Amino acid sequence: MKIAVVDGQGGGIGRLIVEKLRQEFGASVDIIGLGTNAVASSIMLKAGANEGASGENAVFYNVHRADCIVGSVAIIAANSFAGELSPRMAEAIASAEAVKILIPLNRAGIKITGAIAEPLPIQVDQLVQKVREFNEQMELV
Repeated sequence: MKIAVVDGQGGGIGRLIVEKLRQEFGASVDIIGLGTNAVASSIMLKAGANEGASGENAVFYNVHRADCIVGSVAIIAANSFAGELSPRMAEAIASAEAVKILIPLNRAGIKITGAIAEPLPIQVDQLVQKVREFNEQMELV
C-alpha cells in the first residue's frame, strides 16, 4: 500500500504521522512525505518516509498515485497552512481516488461536529488505526 502523508509549515504533524505509521507497518507500506515546502518534506523523510517531495506539482502528481492520503483536515482546504496549501493542491487531494483519513484539527477555521478535541498524539493513533483497517480491507480484495 502507498500512503501519502501531506503536511506543511514545520512538518511536525506529518513527522508524527510518519513515525506512527512506520512503527505500525514497518517496511510493509510505502510512505511518501508530501510537504507544501521543503522543510516539511525533509522532516517527514527523517521520520521514516520512503520518499519525500515538496511543492504544488509534487502534491498534485503524487496524490493520484497513492492508495491512502493522510494528514489534518486542512489538507483539503485551499490556502490553509498560512497560505502554503494552494487551491490546486486542495483540489488534487480532495478529488484523488485514494481514501482520505484526516485528523480533525481546527487550524483551518473548520469545525467538525461530533469530533472530540483529543490531544494530537491520540488523534494520530486513531488515524493509524483507520489506516490499519483500510489496509486490511485492501488485503481482502
